Amino acid sequence: MIYRHAAIGLVALVSLAGAASAAECPAGALGTSRTLALDPAKVSRVGGGPDYGTPILEDHEVILTFDDGPTPPWTGKVLDALAAECVHATFFTVGTMARAHPALLKRVRAEGHTVGTHSEHHAHIPKLPYKAATKEISDGFMTAGKSLGDQTAVAPFFRFPYLESTRATETYAAAVGIVIWNIDFHASDWTLLTPEVLANRAIDKIEQKKRGILLLHDIHQRTALALPIILQELKKRGYKIVHAVPVPGAHLNFEVAAKIDPWGAKVAPLRSSRAKASPSFDGGAVEDWPAQH
Repeated sequence: MIYRHAAIGLVALVSLAGAASAAECPAGALGTSRTLALDPAKVSRVGGGPDYGTPILEDHEVILTFDDGPTPPWTGKVLDALAAECVHATFFTVGTMARAHPALLKRVRAEGHTVGTHSEHHAHIPKLPYKAATKEISDGFMTAGKSLGDQTAVAPFFRFPYLESTRATETYAAAVGIVIWNIDFHASDWTLLTPEVLANRAIDKIEQKKRGILLLHDIHQRTALALPIILQELKKRGYKIVHAVPVPGAHLNFEVAAKIDPWGAKVAPLRSSRAKASPSFDGGAVEDWPAQH
């Protein structure tokens, strides 16, 4: 089997603080089936199949994730669609976007969703020197915390832009207490698709594996329009939504970063088949997050 039962001591089940009760949800809403608390001390990576992350989901369970936001008005429309079905998701915010739209990120958090990060500038991490790459990661967390007005409100969850990592940055992430997120399926919503085609593509991908982490982007109109269709189809097909949160007290320790030997990290065993060797450790400019159209 590709996935095993999650009750292997790596994740814990908790009730979702602040979640809407059944009485508050619209009749017939999809709802959030359960909440998973991930302990960074025990779980370093999730998603991407057994060759990459810890299996955390059962049959017909899906975690909804959104990258690259927040951006008005589409993040708001995504939040409206999630609220209509009483489901919770994880948002991997880009630092520059969080800084530009702090009120919108606060709304994400206030409505019970998990806020993770996606770097400061959405850079190609493997193209950066080690110091610049790790700064991209840490700055993303710091910016999100400042935008929320509470550093502890940011989950220690991180998704590498373009799903591109290096052995050094994965070693760094594990050392500071970050859970690296991959994906199990996506709908190519960065391409010019109609909402209907996008929704059908997402459902087809989900049906192939029957469980996993879905990648979407809350910066696109087509995604916001497709989401209600996706949620309705998941409900019709008997899928359940799982919400991931960190265990209580989980926090990042960036002070330990100063103690990491970058050369040792560079030659450390690859933590996944997707990780690449780091290019260098000095100099180099960080690629800016491209403008959205």
